[in-house]
Amino acid sequence: MNYNQQQAEWITQQILQELAASGSWAMAKQPAAPQTLAIPIGISNRHVHLSRADMDALFGYGAELTPMKAVKQPGQYAAEQTVTLRGPKGELNKVRVLGPLRSSTQVEISVSDGFALGVKAPVRMSGDLQGSPGIEIIGPCGRVVKTDGVIVAWRHIHISPADAQRFGLRDGMEIDVRTQGQRGGVLSRVVVRVSADAVLEMHIDVEEANAFGLRNGDCVSRVMTETCNG
Repeated sequence: MNYNQQQAEWITQQILQELAASGSWAMAKQPAAPQTLAIPIGISNRHVHLSRADMDALFGYGAELTPMKAVKQPGQYAAEQTVTLRGPKGELNKVRVLGPLRSSTQVEISVSDGFALGVKAPVRMSGDLQGSPGIEIIGPCGRVVKTDGVIVAWRHIHISPADAQRFGLRDGMEIDVRTQGQRGGVLSRVVVRVSADAVLEMHIDVEEANAFGLRNGDCVSRVMTETCNG
């Protein structure tokens, strides 16, 4: 080994010793902290999605929904039209219809709404209606009796593919999120829904929002422990 090589090795050893002594070497080896995912909250009150056939029966043949207010997810809106829900124990009036029309009618209520109606609705993801209870829906031009379609919506997050990849999320996975404030806490088993046109938002119902003191637009953060479906 010549003099230049010995000198280079000596300098390298000195630098490594100084880094170790100052703690800089340990810090340099640590991976960068993951980005924090701040998720805006959207609170859903009871509402109904109607099929074309049920829209005709309730509001007249060929009737169209009248958009009243856009919601955050592209192409979706609260309509001016409302209906009455009638169950074995009671009724709920002025229940908002959300557009656009769907292939199947779906009624989303809270647990306490179910008590008022006498309907035991399961907690389900949107569209998972098999085995769910039915209900009578009353409109200005008629009524329909559904044999299924009533659910309590499973809390979930809408997210785009780009954001999902950025934060290490996959469609269908379940994560936990933390809320802040006087009634802060952790909401577990929040389902991730990835779709091309999604705007980042977590949907919860009124009861969940009240329990954690949340309002529309408040943000929650992901807890870095997860459970996965498959």
